[in-house]
Amino acid sequence: MTFDKNTERKGTGSLKWDENSDIEYPLWVADMDFEVAPSIKEALERRVQHGIFGYVIPTNGFYESIINWHLRRHHAAYKREWIITVPGVVPAISSILRALTKPGDGVLTLSPVYNCFYSSIRNLQCRAEESALLQVGDTYTIDFEDLKSRAEKADTKVLLLCSPHNPSGRVWTKEELQNIGDICLKNNVFVVSDEIHCELIMPGREFVSYATLGEAYTQQACICTSASKSFNIAGLQNAQIVCSNEKYRKLIDRAVNIHEVCDVNPFGIVATEAAYNGGEEWLEELCRYIWKNYQDAKDYIEREIPKLKVIKLEGTYLMWVDIRALNISDSTFCEGLRAKESVWLAEGSHYGKGGEGFVRINLATQHQNVMIALKKLKHYIDSL
Repeated sequence: MTFDKNTERKGTGSLKWDENSDIEYPLWVADMDFEVAPSIKEALERRVQHGIFGYVIPTNGFYESIINWHLRRHHAAYKREWIITVPGVVPAISSILRALTKPGDGVLTLSPVYNCFYSSIRNLQCRAEESALLQVGDTYTIDFEDLKSRAEKADTKVLLLCSPHNPSGRVWTKEELQNIGDICLKNNVFVVSDEIHCELIMPGREFVSYATLGEAYTQQACICTSASKSFNIAGLQNAQIVCSNEKYRKLIDRAVNIHEVCDVNPFGIVATEAAYNGGEEWLEELCRYIWKNYQDAKDYIEREIPKLKVIKLEGTYLMWVDIRALNISDSTFCEGLRAKESVWLAEGSHYGKGGEGFVRINLATQHQNVMIALKKLKHYIDSL
């Protein structure tokens, strides 16, 4: 298998490539330009041959693949009855907030953070309690004093935890997760751990699932997970909420039904099972390819565009870059880059407090695309 294969995506209704089809190098939305693992493609082809695509229920094999995968790879011991299947992690988060908050309540985030957290908070008429991460050199740490003070507010009900963290690329340590959990337990704040990027871990780092911290922590938490990001099957609409606490699980399941996001795509069921049962070798090669893209991109920026500062990538395929030395807003910068060089990056200000003056670059594309886009980036910066 090779990730250098450049499969044409324009004209396929791709959000990434057809939202603005004039853009040559769209490196914004978190969507990979790689064909899926052979096991997924073969399983989907078999399902298509059946020829009937009516309503479906998750199969025994589907549940077993999820449980076995997370136990073997992450030491997370899930039970089938804990799993609620939904079309995606964002609908999951919205359902959880509906279940556990009321309008005006505070929802904690570690910002800058995934922009859809904010839309879910706004849609439920809650208040974003943004605890800003602290930048230390080329990485980020958590301001636990600030997190504690926000958790102590009487109306703070939920923490939306992005783990691994998008857009900073941090992979939280067990100690950091326990500190987060201790603060939330003491203040009766429910933790929602979005672990959708958990397979995309770079060399030298180890992913720790919140589900492995112990019963005291997991009884006041749930995990949102999916094969979608890691195996490039987001369009097949399948994710899971894992909640061991029966009281919370019933509330969440009711909200999932109120939101009408309880039905799932038959191809998502098939693809998830095939990913977890036969996609591991493909995944390991993918992570090596992304790491190579990151190393080469980082080296190029440090050598050719030293005003930019690359944040260390520990997880995800999203490179977070500090452009503040250019003295231009991230929105103006990205608009000019699109117009003049046909390169589309994600604006840091979309990710909340602390995101201003940064850009996010999607590295999950062919190596040559990354390097050409960076050369165009340099050309644009030299013209400023």
